[in-house]
Amino acid sequence: MPSRLDVVIVGGGIGGLFAANALTAQGMRVAIYEQAPAIAEVGAGVFLTPNSVRHLQRIGLEPAVEKWGARVGPGSHYFRHDGAPIAPVQVTDSSGWNATFGMHRADLVEMLAGALPPGTVRTGHRATSFEQDGELALVSFANGATAEGDIVIAADGIHSELRPHVFAASQPVFSGSVAYRGLVPHERVPDWPTDRWQMWLGKGRHFLAFPVRAGKLINYVGFVPTDEEMKESWTAPGNPDVLRQAFAGWDPRIHQLLSEVEVTFRWALYDREPLPVWTRQRLGLLGDAAHPMLPHLGQGANQSIEDGIALATILARADRTTAPSALLAYERLRRERVAQVQRGARENGLRYDSAHSDLGVRDAEITAHAAFRKRLYDHDVVPDAQAAAAALM
Repeated sequence: MPSRLDVVIVGGGIGGLFAANALTAQGMRVAIYEQAPAIAEVGAGVFLTPNSVRHLQRIGLEPAVEKWGARVGPGSHYFRHDGAPIAPVQVTDSSGWNATFGMHRADLVEMLAGALPPGTVRTGHRATSFEQDGELALVSFANGATAEGDIVIAADGIHSELRPHVFAASQPVFSGSVAYRGLVPHERVPDWPTDRWQMWLGKGRHFLAFPVRAGKLINYVGFVPTDEEMKESWTAPGNPDVLRQAFAGWDPRIHQLLSEVEVTFRWALYDREPLPVWTRQRLGLLGDAAHPMLPHLGQGANQSIEDGIALATILARADRTTAPSALLAYERLRRERVAQVQRGARENGLRYDSAHSDLGVRDAEITAHAAFRKRLYDHDVVPDAQAAAAALM
């Protein structure tokens, strides 16, 4: 059996926390270093789909997903801006397995952090530099601390401090859109369904709503165009009246929901061009540090979870000597699939925002898109990761 690896993860978001769980389940020693003073998430929803839920099952977290999530089912639908139906939403894989859940991001983060051994997460550590030799990798932090491991995984987001140590610095690409997002207690809109994902599509903008926290909250996201390039942030305050005005005259159901909005956050939408490399010797990228993507396929968190299980599966067969080769195998396995999803998210955003002058063409594409989602949701990265790991032996 290979010796147990020591793995340092920089970044305590969904990707880093899931990877830590998957690596720990394979017997590795893991430490997470997070720059924030506490592991926390602002109020917003995340959508989990079958291609990641199967990995949450593998590490024993399916009961927690069932408890804290809100499963969405066959009532899920796309609409035109005025409420005219377009097409049902694909909520299962091709076998018919429904594992699509709305989750409060804070619930998911707490669930992942709570499953780790005590002391795994160290907060208040902002990475400032990285170095490595043939034997070890070392991260230094702004508070003067250092951490060394056989492998360092940068899971520190779109503005990753460690990414330039893998690939030359580049600028995020602004999409031209911002998303207003937030939560409305279901008791404020008691007629709102808690068993479905719903999206309304209009010229240059679209609106999404789905339940989280076992249906106690309704998560909404209003996507609107802007000429103002803003800092990418989850927590910039937004103006509820501006949000309401952006969707004035749309389906009365949207008006009903937005009339209850008191606080909203404004999120500028950025991604990056797919990277040609993800790893450099003992340093690897994961999640948004490797592949930030627009939210128009709902795959940011899901692809990060795929990354984490693939990484853990491959590293389980590695030791200190073979760890750099294992990281390269992880990169080869993941890079092109994720690039396809990144490109697909851009394309789907144009589709959602009615780039076609003929809405009939748009509606036909929305209907046909179910086949793509089935392929996306069917994917299980673990068998390929096992094969990649075996090839290293």
